[in-house]
Amino acid sequence: MPHASHSIRQLDSQADGFRAALLELLQRAPIDNASAQQIEQEVRSIIEQVRAGGDSALLALTRKYDRYDAVKSGIEIAPERMQQALQSIPAEQRDALQYAATRIEEYHRHQLQSSWQYEQADGTRLGQKITPIQRVGLYVPGGQAAYPSSVLMNAIPAKIAGVEQLVMVSPTPDGVVNNMVLAAASIAGVDRVLSVGGAQAIAALAYGTESIAAVDKITGPGNIYV
Repeated sequence: MPHASHSIRQLDSQADGFRAALLELLQRAPIDNASAQQIEQEVRSIIEQVRAGGDSALLALTRKYDRYDAVKSGIEIAPERMQQALQSIPAEQRDALQYAATRIEEYHRHQLQSSWQYEQADGTRLGQKITPIQRVGLYVPGGQAAYPSSVLMNAIPAKIAGVEQLVMVSPTPDGVVNNMVLAAASIAGVDRVLSVGGAQAIAALAYGTESIAAVDKITGPGNIYV
């Protein structure tokens, strides 16, 4: 994939002031208690709205926070659109995604476990039963913070493990869809892609709505609201 145009800051561990410079880079912007409480209250409100209002609340919150009218455009992105995205990105990027997917799949196939059992002389039966999760939700950031790698690294291990359905949610601020993210979803075999994000998308996955079945587990990166 293309490198970012900005330069990378390098630190020398032997130089004076190295530790202070490192701590500065690692320091996250502090959040005061008042702000944290306000965010928590807002998130709780969003969750309750979606839990009670289902699709209508999810669509209203998407319109409010992402300025995206999913009523007109539809909440689900068709598999054909994902395939189109895969074909539309530059060949270099497509090859990079395919190469990454192959490496991720190769690694995680070594982690597969299988069921087994045996019976002791006294009739006691012991063993291990491996049962894949039925439905998993994958959160993928959208807008400026779009990470196709997170699609591959979360979806491919799930598919290898035998998860029956993988539902991806990703915000589309102002209706802008990231083709790299869709291309990665196509390569990874994601079953459903929904153009919603934020705490409202997490709530929809957790509790279910009229059009979204509740999932058993949610993975992926996100901001403080997610």
